[in-house]
Amino acid sequence: MIELELLRDKGVLIVVPNGPLAKGDFARLAEEIDPFVAANGKLRGLMVCVKTFPGWDSFGGFVSHLEFVRDHQRKIDRIAAVTDSGGLKVMTQIAKHVVSPQVRQFPASQRTEALAWLEAGR
Repeated sequence: MIELELLRDKGVLIVVPNGPLAKGDFARLAEEIDPFVAANGKLRGLMVCVKTFPGWDSFGGFVSHLEFVRDHQRKIDRIAAVTDSGGLKVMTQIAKHVVSPQVRQFPASQRTEALAWLEAGR
C-alpha cells in the first residue's frame, strides 16, 4: 500500500510505501497525477519516503510498477528518494542512468531539503 499526497501548489507528489507494492497502488498514483499533469504539463517533483524497499505483492505489482515508470517518467522533472537504506541509495544511483527525471537521494532527516530541491525544478 502507498500513502500519497499531492501538493498541488508546489507540483510535488509525496509517496510513502507502507508495505508490498500492489498493482492497484500504481493505478491510484496515475489517477492522482494524470489530471494534474494534463492541466499543468508536468509534475515538478516526486518524493519517495521509505525506510526500506517493501518489494511487490505479486508479479502483477512488479509489472504495474515498470509500466508506471515507463508511462510517467517524462512527466516528472525531479525525483527525491528520502531514505537511509543502503540498498535504496544504490538503486537511486542506478536510476540516475535509466530514467528521464533528475534523481537525488536525501537522508531521512533531510525531508525539508528534499522538498526544496523538488520545488526548484530543472
